[in-house]
Order: sequence, then C-alpha cells, then structure tokens
Amino acid sequence: MLRPYLESNRIEAGCDEVGRGCLCGPVVAAAVILPPDYANEFINDSKKLSKSNRNNLIQEIKTSALAWSIAEASVEEIDSINILNASFLAMSRAIEGLKEKPEHLLIDGNRFKSHLDIPFSCIVKGDSKFASIAAASILAKVYRDDLMEDMAAKYPGYGWEKNAGYPTRAHREGIIKLGLTPIHRKSFRHLPEQMKLDI
Repeated sequence: MLRPYLESNRIEAGCDEVGRGCLCGPVVAAAVILPPDYANEFINDSKKLSKSNRNNLIQEIKTSALAWSIAEASVEEIDSINILNASFLAMSRAIEGLKEKPEHLLIDGNRFKSHLDIPFSCIVKGDSKFASIAAASILAKVYRDDLMEDMAAKYPGYGWEKNAGYPTRAHREGIIKLGLTPIHRKSFRHLPEQMKLDI
C-alpha cells in the first residue's frame, strides 16, 4: 500500500506528468488531493498497471479525491520553452485547476519550478511511494493515451494507438514513410541516423 501523505494534518496534492519522452503530442500533468485516510491497494505507478486496471481506477480516483485536475502544455509550448519547462508548466496548470488549494505539493521527480506560491517536495519515484502522486500519474496517463488514440485516427500510420507517441520503431518507420505531422515536436530528434539506412 502506498503512503497516504508525507506529513499529516495538511492538505497535500500529488502531481505527476506523462509524455516527456514522446516525439509528438502535448505533455500532460495531473494533480490530485486525496482524503488523509484514503487507502486503495490497487493504486500504484501508472506504468506498473495494465491498461484495463488504469481505466478501472479512473472513476474511483475522481470520485474519492477531494480535488483533481488535468492540464496540458502544447506542442508549440514544448518547442518554445523546451520539454522540461513545458512539463513544469503543465503541472502548474493542473495544480491551479484544483478546486481546493493545497498547502503542500508532492512532485514526482527530482526538480520542479513554478510561479505558484505553494511549498513543495520533490520525490524521486514518488509515483511508487505516495498514493496521491500515483493517482495523478494514472489520471494523466489515461487522459494522454486516449488523446493519442484519437490522434492515431486522424494521423494513421504511426502506431500511436499502441505507442502513444513514444519513439518506437513503428513510430519512426511511420515518420520515414509519411513525414512529420502538425503534432510532432519540431525541437525533438525524431530519427537516429542509422534508421534511415536500415529501412
């Protein structure tokens, strides 16, 4: 069972993002405030859960949470301010979207930068340690995976319905055959040089 809080007697929001390593699409973040006595043995780092398990937990998280929010930073913003800063921006937007203001933030990872006046703790592998961060990771991943499935129908041939925009071989073969789409991140390196020779 993941930990319910870092410190008791304060309102903590867990925050995580997904999509930093993708070649296309927005980076998506979520923030979640869970009740201090909340416990669910099935909530864990979204990457450790099957798709069906993540989908089954979505409504449970949204119903049980005191507050939750999902936000994006666009491809244009990623290309303009870089992926790290865009990730911070998406997380800040998710936190601002909460209907209740947290007193402290639990941020997955080793660094965070924001214009928000809320103290925070960065926690490496926080999505496998704290329930609120894990819940945020699930909300963000399901939201972004669904978005990329919709984009796969609009731009077929890249395998986004399976790879969610990550740099798999199928995705890169699609780039070679079809070129870049409007939702590819122009600031990213899309192809290793050797792939051009392999195909």
